[in-house]
Amino acid sequence: MSGRKQHATIIPPALTLASAPALPVALTTSATPIASATSALLGLRATSKIRDVHLDRLAIVYVRQSSPRQVVENRESRERQYALADFARLLGWAPERIIVIDEDQGLSGKTAANRTGFQRLMAEVSFNHVGIVLVLELSRLSRSNTDWHQLVNVCGIFNTLLADQDGVYDSTDGNDRLLLGMKGAMSEFELITLHNRLARGTRNKAERGELFLHVPVGYFKVSMEEVIQDPDEQARSMIQLVFDKFTELRSAYAVFRYFTVNDLRLGFRRHRSPRIGDLEWRIPSMGRITMILRHPIYAGAYAYGIHRAGKKNPVTGNTEGGKMFLSPGEIAVLIHDRLPAYITWDQYLANQEQLRQNRALKESRGTPRRGEAMLSGLVVCGKCNHRMGTRYPGTKKPLYQCQEFYLTAAELPEPCGRIAAVTVDELVTREVLRALEPAALELSLRAIEDVERDRNRLHTQWRQRLERARQQAAKAERQYQLAEPENRLVARTLEARWEEALKHQRQEEEEYDRFVAQQPVTLSPAEREQIRNLSENIGRLWNAESTSVVDRKQIMRCVVERVIVTTDRTSEWNEVKIVWYGGMVTKHQVARSVGTFEQLKDYRKLAERVRELHAAGLRHYQIADALNREGFSPPRRRGGFTNSCINDLVNRLGLTNEMFRKDLLQKNEWWIPDLARELGIIATQIHYWVKQGWIHHRRTQSDRHWIVWADKDELQRLRKLAGKKTSWFSAKHPELVIPKKRRTT
Repeated sequence: MSGRKQHATIIPPALTLASAPALPVALTTSATPIASATSALLGLRATSKIRDVHLDRLAIVYVRQSSPRQVVENRESRERQYALADFARLLGWAPERIIVIDEDQGLSGKTAANRTGFQRLMAEVSFNHVGIVLVLELSRLSRSNTDWHQLVNVCGIFNTLLADQDGVYDSTDGNDRLLLGMKGAMSEFELITLHNRLARGTRNKAERGELFLHVPVGYFKVSMEEVIQDPDEQARSMIQLVFDKFTELRSAYAVFRYFTVNDLRLGFRRHRSPRIGDLEWRIPSMGRITMILRHPIYAGAYAYGIHRAGKKNPVTGNTEGGKMFLSPGEIAVLIHDRLPAYITWDQYLANQEQLRQNRALKESRGTPRRGEAMLSGLVVCGKCNHRMGTRYPGTKKPLYQCQEFYLTAAELPEPCGRIAAVTVDELVTREVLRALEPAALELSLRAIEDVERDRNRLHTQWRQRLERARQQAAKAERQYQLAEPENRLVARTLEARWEEALKHQRQEEEEYDRFVAQQPVTLSPAEREQIRNLSENIGRLWNAESTSVVDRKQIMRCVVERVIVTTDRTSEWNEVKIVWYGGMVTKHQVARSVGTFEQLKDYRKLAERVRELHAAGLRHYQIADALNREGFSPPRRRGGFTNSCINDLVNRLGLTNEMFRKDLLQKNEWWIPDLARELGIIATQIHYWVKQGWIHHRRTQSDRHWIVWADKDELQRLRKLAGKKTSWFSAKHPELVIPKKRRTT
C-alpha cells in the first residue's frame, strides 16, 4: 500500500508529462516539449468538455488495485494512477484543488460495500464539490453495474465529468452516456470472465486431484501436488485415537470429553507466520473433533467442494442455504484412494451414519442423555412406524408418545397412543440383563483388556510427550552451547529459552508421575478381581451407584436396535417387539396404566367375580383383598385394589348394598330404617333397643347391618314403648321391654 495521503496532493519531483498516462487524443501532440504540450492543452481547452464551472470545483483522482499482491508487485500501474494528479494540473486545476483518494487499495471493485474511498467519492459528488473524476481505467471505479450506473446518474445530476486514459466523458451527453453504459457492462462482464476462467482452471486441477490449498490436521503438504500423513509419529497416533474412541464411544462429544479429561492434544501445523510448518500441540475443540470425523481425506479420498457457501437473504439479512460438510454424493470432486488413509471408506460411511443418528431429530435416535427414560430415541410406534417421542409432563414420570397425529392430523384417523416409560423400560431392561448373563465371563475378560489397552495408550502418549520435552530441552542446550560467549545479547536469549525448556520438561515429568500414581500401566490383582465380580453379577453392576443412567443407555444401545410398541387404547395390554442387533426379534406383552375399568382386558371376568363376592355379603375391603390375592389389577395399577376402588366398581356395576334388599328378609323382618318409619321414630332409638335386647334382631351375612323382627303384636308393643322414657321405664313396665317369643321355622 502506498504511503500517500488522501487529503493532500503529492506530485513526484521526477514526474514529467512523458511519465503521465496517455492523454486524450484531442489533447495530445506527437512529439513536443513540455511547454508546447502545455500550450496546446490550454489552447484546446476552450473546445473541450472542460469548462470554468468544472475548474472551480475539485478534481478527484481515484486510485485502486484489486488485491494487496497487485499493490506490491504491479508498481507501474500504481505509479501511472498517481500520475493522474499531474494530468489534472495540466488540465487547469490548481494543485490545492486536486484530491487523491487511495483508501481502497487492495480491495475488489465488484461491490461498494466495504470501499470507503468509493463511498467518500460518491459523497463529494453529491455535495456538488467535484468537477471531474480521473481514473486510469473506468473499471477502477466499479465492476458492478448497480454501483456504476448510480455513479453515472449522480455525476449527471451534479454536472461532474469522468475521465480515463481514453478521454473525457460528460454523462449528460447522450453519446457519452451510451459509451459509459457500455464500458460499465464490459467491466462487469470482464470480472465475470476472469472469475469463470480462474474457477474452471481450479476445477480442472481439482479433478486431477492435484489442488491442495490447506490440508487438515494429521497431514503434511510436501508440495502443491503431494500430501502425506504427518511425519510426526505422535501426531499420527492422536488422529488415529480420535477414530478409535469414536468407534468405542459413538459420540463426538464423548471423544472431546475424553481428550479434555486426559489432557490429550493434537499436533497442528502452522499455515502462516515465519514459523510456518512448525508443530504446535493444543487441546482440540469440539468443532475440531467433528471436522476430523466428517472430512473424507482421512479415508484416503481427495475431496474438492466439501463445503457449500450460503446466500444472504436481502429481507432478513441472514445467510441461508450454507452447509459445512456435504454428503459424499453432493461433493463436486471425490477421488477415492488418492491419499494415505487413517480409516477405510466403509468405516467413514459408518461414522457419518452414526453422526447422523446422534442428531436430536425426529428421524434419528439421538445420543443418550441423563433423563429417566431408558429408551429415548429407540421406541418406534407399531401403528405408523414413526419414532415415538419422550415427554416429561411436569413432575410426572416420563412417557413415550407418538406425536405423528398432531403433526399430520389429516393422515391418521386418531392418535396412536402413549405408554408410561417405566412400563417398557422394566421389560427391556430385564431382557437385556438376561441376554448378557451368559456372556458374563467373556465380558469380564473383555473389560480387563479394554481398560489395560486404554491405559497403555495413555501411557504411550505421555511417554511421547516426555520424549518431546527432553528433545526440546536438549535442542535449546545445543543452541546455547554453540553461541559465542562474547555475544551476550544472543547468549542471554538462548539461556532464557533453555531454562524455559528445562522448566517445561520438569512440569511434564511431574504430571506424568501423578498420572502413573492414579492409573498404573497394568491393573492390580484387586482391580482385576473387582471387575470379575461385577461382571459375574450383571444385575448388581447395572444397579450400582457408579453406573450412571447414560452408561445404562449406552449398554442398552449396544444390543438393542429398536423397540416397537403397539398401544391398544381399549386394553391395558400392549405388544412390545424388541429388535436386537443381529436380526433377532422377541415379542412381549406389557400391561400399562389405563383410565377406566372398561379398558381392562379381563374386565368381564373381574365384574363377574365382584358380583359373586358382593352377593356373598363380603365387605368392600374384603372384596379388595380377595381380588388382590387372585391377581387382578385396577386401572391405575397403583398398589392394587382399595376400599374406595371397590366402591367405584360396585357403583359402575349397579350393585345395591345389603341394606333394603328384600331377598335377605324373612317373614315379619324389617330393616331398621323401615321400621323406624313405620313407628314414627328415629332409627337411632331402634338401635338402642337392639343393644338393650328389647327387640329380636340378627346381623346380615356381611355383619354390616341389623335386621329386626316384629309381627303385629310386637308392633303394638313397640308403639307403646316408643312413647315412654326408656331410661327409667324398664324397671316399672317389664311387659313392654321383654320381646315376644319368636317362633322359629
